[in-house]
Amino acid sequence: MIHAPNLKELPDIEHGFGTKVEEVWLTENGHAWLKQIHSSNVLRSRQGGLQGEADAIVTTSPELWISIRTADCLPILLADPGARVVAAVHAGWRGTVDEIAAKTVHEMVQLGAELSSIQAAIGPGIGYCCFEVGPEVSAHFGAEGRTCVDLAEANERQLLDAGLELENIWVSKYCTRCNADQFHSFRRDGEKSGRMVSAIRMV
Repeated sequence: MIHAPNLKELPDIEHGFGTKVEEVWLTENGHAWLKQIHSSNVLRSRQGGLQGEADAIVTTSPELWISIRTADCLPILLADPGARVVAAVHAGWRGTVDEIAAKTVHEMVQLGAELSSIQAAIGPGIGYCCFEVGPEVSAHFGAEGRTCVDLAEANERQLLDAGLELENIWVSKYCTRCNADQFHSFRRDGEKSGRMVSAIRMV
């Protein structure tokens, strides 16, 4: 299990970025999840169970775990403990292009979060070293031809543009494709790849 230092220090917040070892670490009781569709849809949750088709989930309900599953895409967890709002985001390249991280921050603000108080953690995902894309994808990131894309940097910039403070954003240095012993990777393993579960809640 990987914990972001900035989230770990927050009062009344529990979180974790799962690895291969913790492939499934939440029970269905008191746990809300999504049918992920590589979108920029953000849903609010008040109770456990499948919430619908989306790629980000926000809640103000105490004790409710909210989770997303990844295998190269980025898991992003956010929290404002003062406003009692937490969020979990699944950010692949499509969601990143559609600014899902920024849209999730906006949803948190609608529920009372303060931009200066939101802490964000970008968990393990495919790194710049391994995420080579064709021109049809690179064009969305302001590049040309076949090139590598830095999804973590793109989402960090998006969070900053949304109003978060740089010192309130933690970014994992792990690449899921490079670290086969720790992480699942769809780019590396294809359809047989498993998924990691990342989640956050207020207590």
